[in-house]
Amino acid sequence: MTDSGVGRLWAGWRAEFVEAAADGPAADCVFCRILAGGEPDETTYVLARDEHAVAILNLYPYTSGHLMVMPVRHVAELEEIEGDEAGAIWLMLADAVRALKAAYRPDGINVGANIGRSAGAGVPGHFHVHALPRWNGDTNFMTAIAETRVLPESLTRTWEKLRANWPA
Repeated sequence: MTDSGVGRLWAGWRAEFVEAAADGPAADCVFCRILAGGEPDETTYVLARDEHAVAILNLYPYTSGHLMVMPVRHVAELEEIEGDEAGAIWLMLADAVRALKAAYRPDGINVGANIGRSAGAGVPGHFHVHALPRWNGDTNFMTAIAETRVLPESLTRTWEKLRANWPA
């Protein structure tokens, strides 16, 4: 076997999350379990919620501030989103971008959705849109050479910063 040059960073603690993210009914959905669990928002990293949409931090972020906006209703496909949900998701996504800009002052922001496992969705059964801040030169040697990301703050601190900057 030849060396591909790709290192391995073992994260066995992720197995429970990955297994829970399998395609299945809402009862098996990690997002639905979080939303129905009754835990405080600061524990589950929920940033905002209304009747149709919710914003939550990504527990496995690409960078500090990486969040997701999704419908409250368990729905997998973009075309299954209903009118009220679409409007609520879009408005919450705009609030998320405002909060990211205020909290992090990034040079840019990535917004996107991975629909289906083959498109890269980690939780393919519950549609969600990612939003994350980006900076000029934020791909450093750790990402480019070591294929490892360094996050300079805890999820709790990220939640505090974004919540404090979330539009009223």
